[in-house]
Amino acid sequence: MNFDGWLLFEISLAGLGTGGLYALTALAFVMIYKATKVVNIAIGEMLMIGAYLFLAFTSTLMLPIWAAIPLSLLASALIGGLIERTLIRPMLGESPISSFMVTVGLSSILIGLVELIWTADQQRLPEFFPSKPILIGEAFVSPKIFYGFAIALLFIAVVLVTFRYWRGGVALRATASDQAAAYSVGINVPKVFSLAWMLAGAIAGVAGIVVGSIGGVSSAMGAFGLSVLVVVIFGGLDSVLGALVGGLLVGVIEALAGFYLGGEYKILATFGLLVLILMVRPYGLFGTHEIERL
Repeated sequence: MNFDGWLLFEISLAGLGTGGLYALTALAFVMIYKATKVVNIAIGEMLMIGAYLFLAFTSTLMLPIWAAIPLSLLASALIGGLIERTLIRPMLGESPISSFMVTVGLSSILIGLVELIWTADQQRLPEFFPSKPILIGEAFVSPKIFYGFAIALLFIAVVLVTFRYWRGGVALRATASDQAAAYSVGINVPKVFSLAWMLAGAIAGVAGIVVGSIGGVSSAMGAFGLSVLVVVIFGGLDSVLGALVGGLLVGVIEALAGFYLGGEYKILATFGLLVLILMVRPYGLFGTHEIERL
């Protein structure tokens, strides 16, 4: 393989690294949508909160990394449950656009809280990834991208196995399939709603810590959620497979567009892909035809 081939391979690997984080965050989005039918526009801000919680535990409270990470995920999960209980559950029975607008407001609230507590300045998270360069053939991969991708794949696998075998995961899948049927067999559907938001909060927290360790943390981190929204619409709002495939594909397309066309074309390429898929399959690659568009 010539130099240009290895260069293309290297860029694609970097895109897959980012795409893995897109897929992980999109999984949190899909989990909420499947269980509660809420389009959570604030998924990027939930990711941001997870990163700032990690910053608080490590830099402010001076906790070791091994303690700060689980505490950050636990706090992210509790915040997700609090959001569901105080903002989302009162909207049950309302139109989808009402719940959607609540999450739009939630996005602004979370950004305001972060800027009030930590300011809008960019900050660095403590280094916890190995720094040894990663070489695959002649292609160099940033250690942070490589290990971030590995973490994303690990957590995606854990979530999928949990859904398959854990009783709570079964309840989530049952509620996502048919809420009325879930009620009829004794499943506490409101509790399942809370569980979905708590798990989504923890997953977003994982993604936030990894994303923050790569590029730093700031109140603008929520912009990461824009690409995640493209991923879930591209793959299908209710499709776990769509989140995984869409995340990896969007990550690679962004990386290629950014390198060959310029960084300013990354978002253009992403949303161009979105427009294309919506013209061909309005419900996404793997989404069901019954999805209601806002």
